[in-house]
Amino acid sequence: MARTRIYSLLLILLCLPLSIQAQKGKEKSNGKNQTEWVVCKFLDKTKDSVRVLGNPRIISSKFGKAVLFDGTKDGIFINQMPLAGLEQFTVEAIFRPDEGGKFEQRFFHCGEIKGSRVMMELRSTPKGWYFDAFLNANDSKKTLADSTLLHPSNQWYHVAFVVDKGKLTTYVNGKKELQENIPMTPFFKGMTSLGVRQNELSWFKGAIYKIRITPKALKPDLFIRK
Repeated sequence: MARTRIYSLLLILLCLPLSIQAQKGKEKSNGKNQTEWVVCKFLDKTKDSVRVLGNPRIISSKFGKAVLFDGTKDGIFINQMPLAGLEQFTVEAIFRPDEGGKFEQRFFHCGEIKGSRVMMELRSTPKGWYFDAFLNANDSKKTLADSTLLHPSNQWYHVAFVVDKGKLTTYVNGKKELQENIPMTPFFKGMTSLGVRQNELSWFKGAIYKIRITPKALKPDLFIRK
């Protein structure tokens, strides 16, 4: 009996390092689920998973090559849904809203057309624009927007939409703007569009450099800057 216990203890000790290594590998793998899109790469016509509407064109920016959308017919549809199954996530964009566009503009739409989805939007006014973020998680809906939080047009910004344990928070240039609670349940279906809502309404006028989706709630010190 004593010999059996010794053998069992030795087996546990031998397997413990392997278990620790496996857990480390799992954590490392989870980190790779982050999705980062430099938007100009979607204009490669050879990509079967991408549909380009209108004539979005590549421009130079202080960050690198960005894509300019004309506000009337330019959009990019990507056959990917990086928010599938997530209860926590952060969606970020580095973009430039230009003056002269329509009042309602959607520059990021991920999920279904009318069902569960995340949309990052703006409202354009003669005095500037304000951030509008929308989440529909299995019919639990919430909009974060405040028309008094205006920002000048024709400038580059970082915006973020963070979902953490049923709490929604928006940021502009790393500064918290709005926060609300919502029952958050994961959703799985859909795709992603940039520069327009997926029903081809609410076109965005301006430029987008990068989109990043992270499968956890990030603090501002971990937001992208370039």
